[in-house]
Amino acid sequence: MQQPQDPPTTGLPAPSERAPRVGPQRGPAPDGAASGAPSAAEATARGEATAVGRLAGTVERLRLELERAQAHSAGRAVVEMGVGVLVERLRCGPTEAAGQLESLAEQAGVSTLALAADLVNQAAADQISALARAFVEGAAVPPDEPDEPVAVRLRSTEADALAGGDAAAAARAMLDHALRPLGVTAVAVWAAHPDLSLSLAGSAGFHEEEARRWRHVPPGVPTPARRALDERAAVGYPTLAEASLPSVGQHEIRGGRLAVPAGKGGRLIGVLELCWPEELPELSQPLQRQFEALAEVAAATLESAGGREPRVPEAVDGQFDELRQLTDGLLDPCMVLRPAPDGDDLPPPFVIRHVNPAFVDFAGRPTGVIAGARLLEAYPLAAEPGGLAEKVEHVFATGEPFRTPALRLAALVDGVPLVTRAQVSVSRHGSHVAVVWRLDDGTPRVARLLQHAQRLGRIGGFEEDLRTRRIAWNDTVFELHGLPPTASPIALDQLPDHAHPDDRHALGRFLRTLLHHHRPASTAFRLQRPDGVTRHIRVVAEPVHEPDSGLRTVRGAYQDISAQHWTEVALAATRDQLAQSEQQAAERSRLALQLQHAIMPPARGPLDLPDLRVGVRYRPAEKGHLVGGDWYDALPLPSGDVLLCVGDVAGHGIEAATGMVALRNALRGLAATGAGPAQLLGWLNSVTHHLTDNVTATAVCGLYRPGARRLRWARAGHPPPVLLRGGRATTLPQLGGILLGAVDQADYEEGELVLEPGDQLVMYTDGLIERRDESFQASLAGLMALAEQARGASAGGADGLEEHLDHLLRYSNADTDDDTCLVGIAVR
Repeated sequence: MQQPQDPPTTGLPAPSERAPRVGPQRGPAPDGAASGAPSAAEATARGEATAVGRLAGTVERLRLELERAQAHSAGRAVVEMGVGVLVERLRCGPTEAAGQLESLAEQAGVSTLALAADLVNQAAADQISALARAFVEGAAVPPDEPDEPVAVRLRSTEADALAGGDAAAAARAMLDHALRPLGVTAVAVWAAHPDLSLSLAGSAGFHEEEARRWRHVPPGVPTPARRALDERAAVGYPTLAEASLPSVGQHEIRGGRLAVPAGKGGRLIGVLELCWPEELPELSQPLQRQFEALAEVAAATLESAGGREPRVPEAVDGQFDELRQLTDGLLDPCMVLRPAPDGDDLPPPFVIRHVNPAFVDFAGRPTGVIAGARLLEAYPLAAEPGGLAEKVEHVFATGEPFRTPALRLAALVDGVPLVTRAQVSVSRHGSHVAVVWRLDDGTPRVARLLQHAQRLGRIGGFEEDLRTRRIAWNDTVFELHGLPPTASPIALDQLPDHAHPDDRHALGRFLRTLLHHHRPASTAFRLQRPDGVTRHIRVVAEPVHEPDSGLRTVRGAYQDISAQHWTEVALAATRDQLAQSEQQAAERSRLALQLQHAIMPPARGPLDLPDLRVGVRYRPAEKGHLVGGDWYDALPLPSGDVLLCVGDVAGHGIEAATGMVALRNALRGLAATGAGPAQLLGWLNSVTHHLTDNVTATAVCGLYRPGARRLRWARAGHPPPVLLRGGRATTLPQLGGILLGAVDQADYEEGELVLEPGDQLVMYTDGLIERRDESFQASLAGLMALAEQARGASAGGADGLEEHLDHLLRYSNADTDDDTCLVGIAVR
């Protein structure tokens, strides 16, 4: 046996250089510090530094012990292989061979692990042995090469990988022993299958959830591992982002990637993929050899663990081929499901492995979106109780076929649920489930309904091939254009020649949007038919894009909107008439309001008369168009009396306003005769009945005699005045008298009242007190309470009359939005 030569140097710094001292060190005293005994503060600081140094030293010692323990554990298998080599060559027992190995290592001045690895390399003819020979012969090594020789690290990796027995253990061993010192942070071992799919047999450095998502890669997915298998050589990428290829850990480790094919005996059975956090380092020849050696270890692991075999037995794949051929011959849509390869749940999730050529998604999605997806990803609403997913799970679990003439199928497309009913058949074939459906669209019935809908809506569809110039019209389009079914259809670009000249510009924009910009468009135009009839037509169309040849077909619809057009014309005329009527009504209301304000301004100063002060208020209705017929008057008469009256003509508008003017002026003229209030109201009733057009009104008429302070008054269906005396409010007696204009002749009672200095009398219209939810008596009681409150808040007497009237208007709780007239009399 050849003795090893002097151990090779690694070019690494001595242990003392690699392990910096962490304890406190003595040095020169700081500038200005006195030598001798340290101060108390310095002693405290030095004590803390000593404690920290001891702690750091303890941590460093434990770290070194852990590294030695890991190295000893990793190298034990290599030492055992070296002992096995000596047992075979020296024909001795294991104990004697182990002693010989330690003795030879001591004589050669190398570690037992290094000598064992050298013995294994001499006995093996593989890439690791070649790397060891190149190293001994002085081949260049990376500057960051760790203290263990390459052969020792690789043999430790191989030993741990083979001891683990699966690709996951091999990936961990490669990352821990050989690759982490080279900057690699994650490793993936892919197994290649005959159907060109890949499976993640083992990995290290990735999150468990990420590795689980990448357990299976379907055929045709371009990944770094797939490229390495296709090129049968190592493939490297500076960063995975620049490569634009999907792979495991693509979101967490975006640095360099290297994929090295793994083979045995000239057969590629897998790929070793290495991941760096930063860009891919420069790959020297020694590094490439190391990665090739590790790929050989991965291949050995896949070979021993059966990783190169397909995920399903060959018999099942043969059965799948037969099932695929069978479903491809069906005329109804069919999809073949199988349990997800990485699914450990019960019931298992199902993947749509194959769809036949007749398959049409009832939601209108392309077949490529459905094939390869999970059943509940493509049809999430199938998970509803009694839905398709439940039927598939039952058939797979029991083997009993399922058939139904009507099953609800639902899909969610862009957040919108699409639902249909279909005849469904579900059957199990080995580890696969075949789902066949026939959409229950009732094609003949739907076609008839569509024809009736087109007839009722006067809509016709068309399709035009822009290359072959072939045009397809249905019968409704021929009818809309006034052409027989045997005539040649009109192409879209010829529509301006058949339209009204004023509409050709709009058709030009429609054609540019559709044919040039390739966007859906619509417009309305007047079609001039050959029979001389002009129809109003709306056309809407969309381009149909083909992936390989761009725009080729245009499809759309024509609709006869003539009836709608004339309806819109009639509505426009009606709107104009309505607007004119509204304008006239507004003008009448404005004139009535002007007439009312001209006679009775909303604000009018008080009147100073002998023995009394008179204040008046008028509040128009809240809505401008509700111009009412309320009126008031306070007028000294030639007889020396003062006429005080308030009235309310029924209704609103110009008629009420003109009626109010007529009654007010008539009462003024009649009062000049010197007659009493009752007689005045009797005459005014005759005037209202005979000289006005259906006018009725209520009124209160009073004659006040100064000096005597005597008030004579009468009422015609009007609320009685309110008297405030001594802080108390009372109503005057309810004298008899019907409203004005109701009958030809009417008699009215007359009352007399002697007023006292300080009294206030309020005459008003019902707009001050009337409420929809109260009786007249309740409203009158509320007015008396408000009058007492207003009298208390005002200055009292004649001086507080204006404040009193303003308070009554401001705090009145009436809710009928009617006009309000208010006359206040304060006796001095």
